[in-house]
Amino acid sequence: MEPAAPRRIELLIPIRTLIVVGVALAIGGAFMAIGDTFLIVFVGIFLALVFEYPVRFVMAKTKLGRGLAATVTVLGVALAVTALALLLLVPLVGSVRDYLQDLPQTVQDLRDQDGLSWLGDSGAAGNVQEGAEQVSVSVPDAISAVLGIAGGFFTLFIVAFTILFICLFLLTDIANLRRSLASVLMPDQEARWMPVWDRVTEAVSRWAIGVVIVATFAGTVQGTTAWLLGSSYAIALGVIAGLLDMIPNIGATIAGFILVPTLWAEEGLTAAIIMLVVVLVYQQVENNIVTPKVQGKAVQLSAFFIIVAVTLFGALLGVLGALTAVPLAATLQILIKELTKARREQVADIKAATAPT
Repeated sequence: MEPAAPRRIELLIPIRTLIVVGVALAIGGAFMAIGDTFLIVFVGIFLALVFEYPVRFVMAKTKLGRGLAATVTVLGVALAVTALALLLLVPLVGSVRDYLQDLPQTVQDLRDQDGLSWLGDSGAAGNVQEGAEQVSVSVPDAISAVLGIAGGFFTLFIVAFTILFICLFLLTDIANLRRSLASVLMPDQEARWMPVWDRVTEAVSRWAIGVVIVATFAGTVQGTTAWLLGSSYAIALGVIAGLLDMIPNIGATIAGFILVPTLWAEEGLTAAIIMLVVVLVYQQVENNIVTPKVQGKAVQLSAFFIIVAVTLFGALLGVLGALTAVPLAATLQILIKELTKARREQVADIKAATAPT
């Protein structure tokens, strides 16, 4: 048989598709080129979303204009955070630094415990020991640099100043931006999409405020428990528990994997069991009582979508992405619900009409 003649395949790509792909690649390249600056802008815009709900509350209670209410709210919170940082930052972060520097010895003490002596020479234990040694060298040095601030003070000040004023100017100019958007929307579209902004900002604000309150409560409870059990790292463990608690669903569990072994290495098995019980009980109290009371229905996401959001946004933006994953996912959910609202209503009407009586 003669070989088949080669076939020519033509692939037609519309010029519009090429333009869209080119623009998307250009935007992606621009974001990569200005990664740090983009992150600063992202944080500023996110903080504006967080402060929008409190600013509206201040406006309603004081009858101040938006600009003055935004200035009072944002600068007031900034001054309060600065004062707390000056009072608490050095002792709290210093305690975490000391804990991390002693981490290799803590791991070694845990390996030497009677019940865990069989782990002493295992590969997994060796890997943990090696990781602890790396953390004890790298992280405390970074923390010391932050505490010392030294030559980086001016850069830190400029970054904080830029984020603060991006947030403040966006909050002040929200009304003008809303009017500009409304000017290009038909009346029915304006009535549909303008309330979406209020729903998004309310969800983000309530989530952020709730996270800070719950994380503070978590750190206080677990740090106090560690102190009562005799741990010399109680402050550090409380800070670590509070910070990890900000990561939804899995943060409290990760904190448990740090607190319990530390108490075991320091105070023995009984203290570790008590700490484990406290961690488990606290998780149930937080999930079923504290978080619903504090955050209410700020974000209505299933546990599955929360984990997916934390994973994806964490990979994209690092720790910041993991911390902001829930409000970002909630925002996407609000937009998707609005886009599919008519379709869902149509389907519901058809199902109601065809349902057996």
